[in-house]
Amino acid sequence: MKKHTPYSDFIQQIPQLGNEFEDDKFLIDYLETYLPAETLSEIKPDLMQFGGRVGKEFLVWARDAEVNEPTLMQFDAWGNRVDEIKVADGWKQLERVAAEDGLVAIGYERKQGEYSRMYQFVKLYMYTASSAIYTCPLAMTDGAARLIEIHGNEFLKGAPFEGLTSRNPEKFKTSGQWMTERTGGSDVSRSMTFAYPDGDNFELKGHKWFTSAITADMAFTLASTEQPENGKRAPLTVFYLPIRNEDGSLNGIQVEALKDKLGTKALPTAQLELIGAKARLVGEKGKGVKTISTLFNITRIYNTISATSYMRRAYSFPKAYSDMREAFGQKIGKHVLYEKSLKHLEITYQSNLMLALFLTRLLGKEECHLASETEQSLLRLLTPVAKLYTAKQAIASASECIEMFGGLGYLEDSGIPSILRDSQVLSIWEGTTNVLSLDMLRAAEKENGLNAFAVYSKELMKQDYPASLKDFHAKVGAKLNTFLGFVSSVKSAEDMVAYSRDVAFYLAELTIALLWLDFLRLNPEKEEYAQTLNYWLTYKMNDASLKEAEVLGLVEKEAVRS
Repeated sequence: MKKHTPYSDFIQQIPQLGNEFEDDKFLIDYLETYLPAETLSEIKPDLMQFGGRVGKEFLVWARDAEVNEPTLMQFDAWGNRVDEIKVADGWKQLERVAAEDGLVAIGYERKQGEYSRMYQFVKLYMYTASSAIYTCPLAMTDGAARLIEIHGNEFLKGAPFEGLTSRNPEKFKTSGQWMTERTGGSDVSRSMTFAYPDGDNFELKGHKWFTSAITADMAFTLASTEQPENGKRAPLTVFYLPIRNEDGSLNGIQVEALKDKLGTKALPTAQLELIGAKARLVGEKGKGVKTISTLFNITRIYNTISATSYMRRAYSFPKAYSDMREAFGQKIGKHVLYEKSLKHLEITYQSNLMLALFLTRLLGKEECHLASETEQSLLRLLTPVAKLYTAKQAIASASECIEMFGGLGYLEDSGIPSILRDSQVLSIWEGTTNVLSLDMLRAAEKENGLNAFAVYSKELMKQDYPASLKDFHAKVGAKLNTFLGFVSSVKSAEDMVAYSRDVAFYLAELTIALLWLDFLRLNPEKEEYAQTLNYWLTYKMNDASLKEAEVLGLVEKEAVRS
């Protein structure tokens, strides 16, 4: 038989990631700027070894977890209700390395003092995009640890807290955050889960519509100890419940189904019925929403860091590809439009990382009792803003990444589409864009957030800037005045609600501009970042965007009112 000769022996090369710490020049420049030299010297070897693993075995484990999705077996062969969920070996390996590398523990060991959170979140930033989003259970675990640290009793501060913050994979425990019910998503006040006294503790009954990481060891959830009367919603309370009993059986929990989601395929997300789950009260009865906000503040920062991780991956993959793929007689990285697209992705991840790491600096100071009142209010204001803004930017970057690979980027088995599918959830988890815009307004009103931002920004602008930054200083100052002038001009609370989304986006971009200016003040010799700030001020910040709601006719004009 005549041997077939292929028309072409060309095989597309697979882009390979290098060391995701060593190759991230901006990250290193940032840490050298804002970390004490002795702290950076102490943690840098760990960051280097971790960055080397991110693009290697972590990716293999993540791919295994995504291809071998979780499965639910509700009954065994004999008809017994078991509700057993099986996950891939890769998922288990990602959990093991999370424990061993202290991806939660670092934040609570606090060996680096106020910089411990930055150390922890830099590792999470490298980890997330290679973790099949195992960062989700880590976020809830970290939030649970912080909730216990502030509101927990002696019992919770014992074995549960020790498990959540352990580096030993055999002792490490994860936590769920069971909030969403059929009656509503972000509107948790419509909860229909009720807690009935059971000696010194309670039994919970009700449904939970979305429960991520159902394979966790414990969960924190909201329930009411009272039935609603006369149409009024009963106040909610936070409860801690172990997911399994000592014999391994589920603690009054039935798993009705696993959710079939657009992305986060490796993450087991379940629909549950609580049929008498044994639980313990956390914090003050009837103060559940306020109590559990401690957990949200942590998980929203995780969401922000996760978004920047996907933005970095959306840049590093096509960057690696640009040095390999040829088109029209040269490497695609030599084509000016591809180069421009890469530059946009680079500026996006760097600018959003600038904002995310600023939050971790504030969080570290707050937890070590070093933050001023202004910094505490600023953290509360910027947490929902950073979360909503970075989530949107991650989705855009992921989409651009797919396009830069052409048809290959659209193939599921290339692994590239998962960047987009997983990024999409980041604008939904921990509150949608609109919900978080309203949360920003609450922080502005109840915690004097906008005044804190004005104070902090004006102090930043008073610093000693070199002559080379004079024009940038003037432009950022003008943007700051535009923003502060606009928010002070809005007199109606209804109008401010309509403007809130516009304000949140502009506030995020203005904060990034201020942070770039400060970074350049401390690094005037790094001219490549001056180009970035120039781009940011020229193309990203559109003053007219503050009035988008007005242009859309969502805000009444004074003439109409009168």
